[in-house]
Amino acid sequence: MDKRTDLWLQNLKDEREGAALYDGLARVEKDPERASSFRELADGERRHAEIWARKLEKEGVALPPDRPSSRIRALLWLARRLGTGAVLPLVMETETGDADKYAAQGGDAAPLADEERAHHRALSGMSMGQPTEARAIIAQRERWHRGGGRAGSIRAAIFGMNDGLLSNLSLVLGVAGAGADPHQLIVTGMAGMMAGAFSMAVGEYTSVASQRDLLTRQVEMEKREIAEAPEEEAAELALILRERGLSTEKASRTAAEILKNPVTALDTLVREELGLDPNDLGSPLAAALSSFAMFAVGAAVPVLPFFFVHSTITPAISTGLAFLVLAAVGATVAFLAGTPLWRGAGRTVGLAAVAAGVTYGIGRAFGAVL
Repeated sequence: MDKRTDLWLQNLKDEREGAALYDGLARVEKDPERASSFRELADGERRHAEIWARKLEKEGVALPPDRPSSRIRALLWLARRLGTGAVLPLVMETETGDADKYAAQGGDAAPLADEERAHHRALSGMSMGQPTEARAIIAQRERWHRGGGRAGSIRAAIFGMNDGLLSNLSLVLGVAGAGADPHQLIVTGMAGMMAGAFSMAVGEYTSVASQRDLLTRQVEMEKREIAEAPEEEAAELALILRERGLSTEKASRTAAEILKNPVTALDTLVREELGLDPNDLGSPLAAALSSFAMFAVGAAVPVLPFFFVHSTITPAISTGLAFLVLAAVGATVAFLAGTPLWRGAGRTVGLAAVAAGVTYGIGRAFGAVL
């Protein structure tokens, strides 16, 4: 095979991967509308795959088996346990990469770049509550509208652990550089772990509680508008329904029927206008506990060697263990995002090495002076 067919073959594999992923997300998704959107995205990926399959067959290249990769299986496993919203940020990175790839290839691939960008916008709308055209019109009239959403929980968990590991490694190495003995290093590491974990938990609790208060206020304002101006709300809902493909008459009739039940009307308008799930506005306590746990797990890694090895090389062992875990974290993020593992691992370890080296150097300098 030449470089051209190699490129087509990679394009085929990528599009098949996308189709398998969106089909899987459609099966996992409980909301019928979102599931339908995922199926539409899967159909688009299959159309793209057929383009490359036809080109390869014309050149006499045998097509590979159509089986999802371990990355797709991992993303779907996470989606089944955490919900589709948790994996959407990682999926969107892939769509951005596909759009850039096709734009760079040019020729027959160039038109596909626009479709991949459209896929990215559709995913953004599901992930971040970005406004559709109808929502944008409504938002101009009701300025208090703000998008919500809690996507990215996987990233938050991974980076929470990463934060705990790097900050405590730097702390321990800084104190080790100043000449502290193993007992002092254990006390320092444990204190840093608990202080950082509580700080993260409090910060996350405050952040999510504030966001929840804001979202709850938006729901209450929508409820008040339904009671005070039902005709306006019916017109807004009809606008959204027309955007979904209903005729003007059917959209108006359906909106009027929905507005007859205030509970159903509130649920529908909150979902459609604000892009929120009224039953899932976020739990401050759950966010705080998760943040505490992930930071503590990461922060414990550089302290563990000091409990078992009492030697002058223990800081080096601690550093090596921390870098190994950091490399695994970076590689995991790269794996889920569909980027090279070595790049994710190298970037994470490289930045950590800079931070730890600077902190150790400062500790050495102060230890020599004091």
